[in-house]
Amino acid sequence: MSLLALFGALESGLIYALVALGVYISFRVLDFPDLTADGSFPLGGAVAGVAIIADVNPWLACIFGMLAGGVAGLVTAWLHVKLGILQLLSSILVMVALYAVNLRIMQAPNLALLGEPTIFDELVTDSNGYWMRCVVIGGVVIAAKFFLDWFFSTEMGLAMRATGSNLRMSQAQGIATSRSILLGMAISNGLIALAGAIFVQTQGGADISIGVGTIVIGLAAVIIGETILPAKKMRWITLSAIVGAILYKFFIQIALSNDTLRAIGFGPQDVNLVTALLVVIALILPKIKSKILSNRHKHAA
Repeated sequence: MSLLALFGALESGLIYALVALGVYISFRVLDFPDLTADGSFPLGGAVAGVAIIADVNPWLACIFGMLAGGVAGLVTAWLHVKLGILQLLSSILVMVALYAVNLRIMQAPNLALLGEPTIFDELVTDSNGYWMRCVVIGGVVIAAKFFLDWFFSTEMGLAMRATGSNLRMSQAQGIATSRSILLGMAISNGLIALAGAIFVQTQGGADISIGVGTIVIGLAAVIIGETILPAKKMRWITLSAIVGAILYKFFIQIALSNDTLRAIGFGPQDVNLVTALLVVIALILPKIKSKILSNRHKHAA
């Protein structure tokens, strides 16, 4: 793998680390199967792109995109909490609706940002561009990680974790579970939309299809991180999600640049197939690991 490809994978991995953190909140903390991510990722990119073209500061545009994603997450949670629609179905409804919303925001299937200002302009030059973008995105990811570490140690964060762990017990203890779900889903999709807002600035444009497979990538990152770095404390859990996203993108890059795979016909067009295979491997790794450990304990006994 070339140095350019290495930093490209790292850059992409850091962007999807925000997605992994968001997916962790919905799937692991709240136990809420959420497919809104496939719509909130391009939503963040669309809102940020339109804002940048309208001469809004790129950082402020990222915040606008993040807020838009938060609203999408709120709608998903509201459909479930207030209207009683199943969690998965409510997220599918919002994801489908966001396709039309994103088209309306961009007024076209895609939006070019070439020549427009980005969050990287003040620090990135022609000589350091291949690694300085990673530094900028890494700073955003670290800030998000520390925010989540702090938030989940507060009373509200602990209440959210209790809600996802045991809903009925939390209600019996007087926890406002509906508020916890609404807030958690807003934070989750806000982080995913922030990733989309940064992504379009690295790609030079927004596209209606950039959200396809976002939830799969986020889940794969979380599972890989949990397998490689199992932890119970929140600061290590958030770190494992970030590490999982970076490793996932490295695995994809290695797989697509592998000479053996290329010789049998694999190429960039097979990225979704490679993604699916990696997710399958990530899902069965914990089972293989537990089986090996149980066999060791039997032999030791």
